[in-house]
Order: sequence, then structure tokens, then C-alpha cells
Amino acid sequence: MKIIDNTSQLLGDDLKSTVRRGARLRIAASCFSIYAFEALKAELSKVESLQFIFTSPTFVPMDVTDRLRKERREFFIPKAARERGLYGTEFEIQLRNKLTQRAVARECAEWIRKKARFRSNVTKAPMQQFIHVGSDGNDAAYMPISGFTAVDLGFQKGDAVSNLVTRFDDAAHTQVYLQLFDQIWSDEEKVGDVTAAICDHIESVYQENSPERIYFHILYNIFQDFLDEVDQDALPNDLTGYKDSLVWNKLFNYQRDAATGIINKLEMHNGCILADSVGLGKTFTALAVIKYYELRNRSVLVLCPKKLADNWRNYNTNLTTNIFAKDRFNYDVLAHTDLSRTSGESFGIPLNRVNWGNYDLVVIDESHNFRNNDVFKDRETRYQKLMNKVIRAGVKTKVLMLSATPVNNRFSDLRNQLALAYEGESENLSRDLKSKTGIEEIFRRAQKAFNAWSELPPSERTAAAILKALDFDFFELLDAVTIARSRKHIETFYDTKDIGKFPQRRKPLSYQCPITHRPDVLGLNDIFSRLSILKLAVYAPISYILPSRLSKYEEIYDTQVEGGRGKLRQADRERSLQALMTINLLKRLESSVEAFRLTLRALGGNIAKTLEEIGGFERSGGSASVTDFLGEPGFDADDEDLAGLDEFTVGKKIQISLADMDLPSWKHDLEADLFLIRELVASMDKVGPEDDAKLQHLMGVIADKVAEPLNPGNRKVLIFTAFADTANYLYSNLAPAFLKSHGLHSGKVTGSDAPKTTLKKSYDFQSLLTLFSPRSKEKHLVLPHEGGELDILIGTDCISEGQNLQDCDYLINYDIHWNPVRIIQRFGRIDRIGSPNDQIQLVNYWPDISLDEYINLKERVENRMVIADVTATGDDNVLTAKSSDIAYRKEQLMRLQEEVIELEDVRTGISITDLGLNDFRMDLLNHIKENGEPDHLPNGMHAVVPAQPTLGLEPGVIFALKNIHDSVNVNQQNRLHPYYLVYVSEDGEVVVDHTEVKRLLDLIRSSCKGQAEPIQSACRLFNERTQDGRKMEQCSTLLSAAIRSMIEVKEEKDLDSLFSGGRTTALVHTIAGLDDFELIAFLVVEGAPA
Repeated sequence: MKIIDNTSQLLGDDLKSTVRRGARLRIAASCFSIYAFEALKAELSKVESLQFIFTSPTFVPMDVTDRLRKERREFFIPKAARERGLYGTEFEIQLRNKLTQRAVARECAEWIRKKARFRSNVTKAPMQQFIHVGSDGNDAAYMPISGFTAVDLGFQKGDAVSNLVTRFDDAAHTQVYLQLFDQIWSDEEKVGDVTAAICDHIESVYQENSPERIYFHILYNIFQDFLDEVDQDALPNDLTGYKDSLVWNKLFNYQRDAATGIINKLEMHNGCILADSVGLGKTFTALAVIKYYELRNRSVLVLCPKKLADNWRNYNTNLTTNIFAKDRFNYDVLAHTDLSRTSGESFGIPLNRVNWGNYDLVVIDESHNFRNNDVFKDRETRYQKLMNKVIRAGVKTKVLMLSATPVNNRFSDLRNQLALAYEGESENLSRDLKSKTGIEEIFRRAQKAFNAWSELPPSERTAAAILKALDFDFFELLDAVTIARSRKHIETFYDTKDIGKFPQRRKPLSYQCPITHRPDVLGLNDIFSRLSILKLAVYAPISYILPSRLSKYEEIYDTQVEGGRGKLRQADRERSLQALMTINLLKRLESSVEAFRLTLRALGGNIAKTLEEIGGFERSGGSASVTDFLGEPGFDADDEDLAGLDEFTVGKKIQISLADMDLPSWKHDLEADLFLIRELVASMDKVGPEDDAKLQHLMGVIADKVAEPLNPGNRKVLIFTAFADTANYLYSNLAPAFLKSHGLHSGKVTGSDAPKTTLKKSYDFQSLLTLFSPRSKEKHLVLPHEGGELDILIGTDCISEGQNLQDCDYLINYDIHWNPVRIIQRFGRIDRIGSPNDQIQLVNYWPDISLDEYINLKERVENRMVIADVTATGDDNVLTAKSSDIAYRKEQLMRLQEEVIELEDVRTGISITDLGLNDFRMDLLNHIKENGEPDHLPNGMHAVVPAQPTLGLEPGVIFALKNIHDSVNVNQQNRLHPYYLVYVSEDGEVVVDHTEVKRLLDLIRSSCKGQAEPIQSACRLFNERTQDGRKMEQCSTLLSAAIRSMIEVKEEKDLDSLFSGGRTTALVHTIAGLDDFELIAFLVVEGAPA
């Protein structure tokens, strides 16, 4: 009898000397590892037989299948750890990370088939563990052992305090153990045979795996916490029957993923922002979510901009144009502006009696309109009313926000929208998230990072740079409450066979036309110079009040801003209004002669009327007073730049007694303006339609398009303008001409008056659009008896959002909007997935001056609008939170002349698309719903996929690792911690590092999803290269390169953090190296044979 201490003497070495050829080995132990087999391979291959009893139930079917899933899951975990022990326990990680387990497993399985039998304890009764070696004449027994692994043999270091084993040699002792073993072995009530299960299980390590299996194995590991949190309530309940609704069946696969994700987020966090990019059909996705909640008997309110109300009301009313009439939608629709009204009706709903607090779900379309949360002392803004009356009051309200542009250039935009979801109590959301930091703090840090980023030179100001600068918490937060995919993402990662493709975009055509070719009319530059000296004094009476009387007006009209932090002075408002009017005149001039003329006339009329009042006062004295024209500035309802006006007119007309004014100077300035305006009007009046160079050019372009269609037989043309006046002018000139020359019918829609067409009957808004785009609007269902069709549609921005007009393949911007986002939104009407057209064309009319002059002019005008003295609100400009980055906008407009850019690229700020991990969670859930929980696959398995450089899959390996010491999260950079993904190319360079989680998962998904069988050709190449998994050195070095890369990224970040303010991460945990990581799985990207 001797004691083996496993430090100076190892149990494994002792066994090597004891086990002779022909020995019979009996082992009772809790686990068996292939690495223990490898260590004793030479000896074990000589034995006659091995009988192995698992002392605790292992690989034995449990009779708990009928118990609840939760219980079962907990029950499996300890057992699963034992079963996985076959491929090495956690202390044998070094062995596993050599990646040779495949070759080891193959040899082990062959040996088991020949020589070994395994049985397992099937009772709950504990059993002792020991080894008995029987060979002629000298038996030996070892006791106690704790398992049959490389650690127990003493070859690897474990965490046990001591690992003493006693060896017995004398026959009396060994005989006792032999009898005990044989007695248990033959007792069928206590043990059951599991040899076949073991072989199958070990085989799973060396058989080829399908890429899909590895994909779900990785997802299952990464999102295990998510699965634990998701109870049945947080997933859409199929019993509601929402999957039978028309709208659900109309959705494409990516929209269904979004809808399921939205419901899950609404259930877990009460709020969600859907920010898919233009042309991906957000309206239908939202309708599917609404249907789900209506089926659960919830009351739904849709808040949308007035111009989109018709679109939403089309689906909740019994109309023939409603393709979802059978779904019986019954949500209410109100406009954003209705929140600030207290009387009157809106779409037949009396506003004084709306039961605001009774809505269970509020869907806010174009939710970026709620990004300002400024506080005024004397009124409740729309934002506050929405928050207080709708969301906080009454029943618990969930909020779904739809917006293609949720972040403009400040993160507070996003924070204010999110605040609607958590009722302004940020703790509500922080509780649900893993992050330790509060929401406000997360946003503050994000804004700080963003400000630093926006000051970088344009070459360094890349999307990747901002992603690196932002905190992990910020992504965690975004992921919890947003779903945002770009069109590139959908094309790359979804199977779009049944949906159709996006049409191919041709290079945009750009035209610059002068106002007219007549020599006796002022040119653009002359007009600009006259406009820039206009004082527009009629809009600024306060500037002419006598200094001694000024304080009386300041008291009445200046408004406190947000908690007394500063004043918005009436004089500043007027200055801004003057600037807005100048801009408005410029824009109208760019748009059309007609729009410019009409505005000039209205302006001249206002000035003349004011001068008359002054004349009357001077003649008769008395108490006459004037108002400023903030109330009715003669603007166009469709112009969104003026939407801000109602925010600062503050609902009061300003009455100024003429006796308090410096009349001579006001009168002098008014007369000077009037003279200039009359001169401009006289010049513009000379330009008739036949002299209007731009109009005539447009008619030529349309005639050419109709004569030579891009797509066979498609004669449709969609013309956008910013102003209703221009739309009316175009319609009255184009419609009769083309009806006569080509027999083409035209229609016109503007936000301000009833739709018009050249067809005999009159149509409403939706029907008119259906006649223009009969296929996408399903005319055969909604207007089956209408024979007519429209080929030319002239519209303002009231149709630039939320409409699907993809029958058309030719879009003309008759005036270029100053905001590139708007151009892209317009183009999104025809640039949509599933378009019947192969190619589409964008045509832009630019002002007849160089882009530099144009931008400089804009800059001059905009700089007049910056209100400098809004003290301490942090924003230097309340009126226009537009990006002041003129150079950037110039670059965008330049690009628009050459190509159609993605909405994501226009953002001066950040696109939040493609940061969320929702798609993967939904993949996993759907997989589990269909196939049940995945089997416990052994870790360290791999699949082989062919390289696809177009998708970014270069030859190399993508590793999925798990950090074992949970304390380590490299500077919070990894959202998946403790799981890490890294992509290393064949030559050891890091292709995608572990901080770009989304991109890595996308690559894995695009190469694996749907590949349910191993890809034999790729597997063959890999097996030849590695001799069936024996020569894994190359992969193994790549694995160490991968882990090194993580440590390097960490060190680089640490150094930065030492020198920047705030918390340092340099002295916090580091990753020690290979042994800190366990390999979950890896995906080999196999290049074509050389």
C-alpha cells in the first residue's frame, strides 16, 4: 500500500507502470475525458478490456420530460457538465485549445468500440469512485479518485486542495474492490449500459458539422441569459392568432423578425424605436404589431404628422382602398399638432373629450418630431402633453416610435424619444438593463464622445471611429430598445428571393437652368444681391420701439426657457423670422418663378398695409397699434423648415402701440423694402411659362423619358417640389400639354388643397396615388372598377414619406431641398425592395450657380439665424438644430450629383442602424420554437464554410471564445462578455476584432444560416490541410493571435484612458492569455485551393 500525492508522484505515471498487456481495467468515476485517454493511449491500447461505471447518472434518459421546461433546464446543468467532461473539463482547457480534440476523439471512439464498455448509475444513490487493474497475479486498486481526467491523473493542474490517492496491492484489499465492482456492474436495477451513447457523443466531435449547427451553438451560448429572461409573455403569443391576420402574411421575412422583436421589446421595456431605413416598409411592420395588441384587446393610438394621417386612416376604416379591411383595425389616428390643441375636431374625434390616459399602445410615426423637450413657463408643449396626459396618466402605456432619423446631431434627441417609453423615470429602464450606469449618464457620456468625434478632421470622422469611442453601455441601451436595419444589411443577410431585389440606381442626372433666356430679366446673382439687402422690417416691429418704452414690452413678451435658465427674447424671435423669410424667398426662387412671384406679392401687400396704418396714425393720431406678422407670414404649409415657427410664436399676437415706436426710421426701412420688392416683381412678371427655361427643359425631359422608357412600357414620372405654389404651376402647364401630345394623364397632390387629376372624376388622396401606382397599391383589389391610370404625378413633400409608389421608375426633384435627407426620402418612394423595375433614375434640378456659391449663400443666410444670446441652454441655436457643418452638407450635395447616397451616409451624425443584435435573438428563438432546445453540443467544434470575399469572408478562422474568469471584461468594450468573437485571417492578421460584435455575428450568420448540411467540398480541403484534424498547429496559432489581439486592443485603450479624463481602465483586470479562454466553437473560412 502506498500513497500517491500527485505532485512528486503522479497517478498517471503509476498506472502506466501497472497496466500491462492483457490487463482488465475497471473504473468507477464521475467522469471520463478523452484527454485522459490520450495521456494513457499507449497503455490503454494494450489492455484486454475496460469496464467503466459513471458513478452519477450520465447519458441516461431522465424521466422528467413531462416536467416543466425550466426545471428540466436546471436539472440538466450539472449533468451536462459531466457529459461535456468527455471532451475535457475546465482545467483541461489548454489541451482543448490545441484544437486536436477531433483527432483524439476519433482514436478514442475506435478504441472504445473495440475494448470498452460503459455503464452508468441510474439511481440517485451515491457510489464510491475507484480504479481496479487486474492482470495476472498482481492486481492493484486505487482509491479515492474523483474522475478519470487528465487532472485526476496529475497531468494537468486542478483547483483541488489536495489530490491524494492510495494504492492497494495486497490481494485481500483488491479482491474487495473487484467484487464490489462486479456486483454493481451486473445489477441491472442500479446501472444501465451507455456505451452507444458515449460513442455517438464522441463521434459528434469528429464528424463534420453543418454550419447552421455551429451558428446556433454559438448563439445559444451567447444569448443564454436572454433565453432565461424571455418568459412566454415577452414573446408574441401565437394563440392570439396574429399570424393569421392579413397584415402578418403580407410581411416579408425581415419585417416579421422586426415585428417579433418589437413585441418582445415592448413587453420587456415598454418602448421601442423602429428605425429601419427608407424603403423597408416600416408602416406595415408597425401595423402587424398594432394588430397583435388589438387582438389582445388593447386600445391603440397612432400619432403622426398631419400629412401622413391619410395614409394611416386608410387602414383603420372600411374603405375599398384598405387592403387590410378584413383585419378590422380600429386604432385611433391623431396628428402630432393635435396634442397642442384643446378644442375643435380632428378626423372626427372631438379633442376636448379624448380619453388620453386610456391608450395601451401609442405608435408615434416620424417620432423625431418629439426630440425637443424644452420647457416654457406659460404653456405645455406637445412633448409634455404627450408625456403627462397620454403616457403617465391612466393605464400603463407602451410606446412604439417609427423614424428613419432618430438621431439628428444630439443624443438628447434619442434620449427624449426614449424617455417617452420609460415615462421620464429613467430608473424604470436602468433596472431592466445590465448596465450599472444610469440612462442620463450613458447619454451624457455618449454626447461627450460624439462632440469630440465631430471635431475630428473629416478624414478621421468615420463611423468606425465613433463606434470605438462610445461606451458599451450605450450599445446595450440601443440594443434593448431599438431595431434599425439598413438596406445593405437586408440585402446581405436576408434571403430576398421571394421579395425581389432593390432596383439598380442609375447615376443621377443633374441639370442647371437659368430663370429665363430673356435678357431683360434679372439674373440669379442680381436677385440674390437684392434679397440680401432686404431688411424685412415689417417682421420686426420690436426693433423700432423707442428705447424708453422697451422694457414694458419685454416684460409682456419675453418667454422663460426651461427652468429659468435663460430667455428667448421676442427681438431674437423677430430676427430669426426675418432670416427665415429671406431663406423662404431664396428657396422659392430656386423652386419656380411662380412661387417666388406669389410670395413677393404677399410680402409687398403686408408692407403696403402697414405703411397705410402708419399714414393713418400720422394723420389722425389716436391709439392705433400694429401686430407683427408672426401669425400669418404667408408661408407654405408644406415647408418643413418653417415648422419650427409655431414653437416660438408662443401663441400670442404682439400688439405694439404706434405711439411707442420710432416711426420715421421704421417707415423709411419699410419703404426701401417695398421699392426693392416692386422692382423684383416687375422683373419676374415678364417671365411667362414659355420663357421659363426650367419649365421648358422639364417638359423636354419628360417627353424624352416617355419616348424611350428605362423599363419596357413604363411611362410613369414622379415630380417633387417643396412648394404647393410650384406644384400648382407645374400642373397647370404640364397636365394639358401632355394629355394633348402623348395622351398621358396627370395628377397633383399637395398638403394644402384637394388632389386634382386630368381624369373625368375627382379622387381623394389615396385613390389618386393608387391610380398612379396600381401594382404596389393593389388597385385590382381596392379600385377594381376604375379604368383610368395616371402617368405623371406632381407632389409636394406630403407624399415624400410613408408611400410606396414603386410602379414608377423616374423621379424628378424640380427643386433641390437644402436638406439631403429629404431628397433621399423622396427617392425612397420608388427605390424600394420588391420593385418591378430593373433600374430607376433620379433627376435633380440645381440652381444655376456653382455649388460653392450656393453653399456660401446658404451659410450667409443661416448665420443670420443663429441666436447668440439664448444663455446657457447649451444649444447655441434654438431655432435650427440643423447641422452647422456646412462643409459636410456640401460634400453630401456634391455626392448627390454623382450617385444616390444611402440615408445612413447622409447623417452628419450617427446612424444607429445595424448596431442591434435583435435579428440573432429572433433567429435563436425561432430555432428553439421549431426544434426545441439545442442538444448539448460539445464545445470546441467547428464547421467549414467557403470564402466569399464579396461578403467580407476572407480565408481565416472566426473563433467564439468564453472568458472563464468572469471578472474580465476588457474595458467594457465587448457587449457579449464573457463571450468573445474574433476573426483572424490565414496569416494571423485580425480581420475583425472583438469589439465589432454585430459585424462578426453578421458574417457568421450570412455564411451559416440555411446551411443545414456540411459543405463537403470545403470540409475536404480543410481535412487534407490538417490531416483530419491531427495537424492543427496553424489554427492553434491563429487562436493565440486572436487572444493576443484582444489583449492588445485592451492595452491601447488603457493607455488612452490614463491620459484622458474620467475613469482609467489601465489598472483593472487584464486577460492573462490563452488559458483564460475556453473555445466554444470556431468557423473555418476555407479559401479556394491554390
